[in-house]
Amino acid sequence: MIKLVNIKPFVLLLLLTFTAAAQNETLFETGKQAYKEEAYQEAIESWKKILENGQHSAAVYFNLGNAHYKRNEIGPSIYYYEKALQLSPYDSDIKNNLAYAENARVDEIEPLPRTVFALWYDTISGILSFDGWAWTAVIASVLAVGLFLFYFYGTAERKKRLYFVSFLIAIFVMAGSLSMAFMTYADKQKDRPAIIFAESVEVRDSPSVGGEISYIIHEGTKVQLLEEDTDWVRIRLADGKDGWIPKVTMKPL
Repeated sequence: MIKLVNIKPFVLLLLLTFTAAAQNETLFETGKQAYKEEAYQEAIESWKKILENGQHSAAVYFNLGNAHYKRNEIGPSIYYYEKALQLSPYDSDIKNNLAYAENARVDEIEPLPRTVFALWYDTISGILSFDGWAWTAVIASVLAVGLFLFYFYGTAERKKRLYFVSFLIAIFVMAGSLSMAFMTYADKQKDRPAIIFAESVEVRDSPSVGGEISYIIHEGTKVQLLEEDTDWVRIRLADGKDGWIPKVTMKPL
């Protein structure tokens, strides 16, 4: 008599995870081989299947950007480089390839001038993500409590002064990090970038085909999404211009 094996749910989940990982690895290697053979569309299809399987990584997005760039598809290439940069913001290869793709865009948009204080804020806020600032605040608060206890229960006058100064520094770091965590989180919530995929788009002053055309933008241009109205979205460019475009002409990051 055949005895059925009772596979526990977590063991089954583990097996499925390993199977999916192996399948994604095979798809990734298949895409790399197709890319080497200059079969860029085949490479794109293989790598997109990995995304469809729920596996997202900077390497997959980066390679998709490369394949689309080879096909002279500027919008998709910039989109996937930007997606890769979101997952690996300090990768120099991604930044370099993104710069090459951006140079191929039709639109040259000069961003609005920034104040000195805004530039300082950008520099400081870019050091860590909002999660990083939050964890820094937590660690600084724990240190502050420990240093205060050492100061309070200490007996040596010289050490007490050192503990108190260190306590004040920890409080300052905690307050600064907490403020940066809130501000960078607010920035993240407001940041809604998208990439134009259509070859050219007429930007109108209202969300309808009857709206007056304000200007035209082209494939690969990065915009900020401000609001939506059925099949239309209001966008803003880096130079401050805004307007309405059909939703199907762009892809949010």
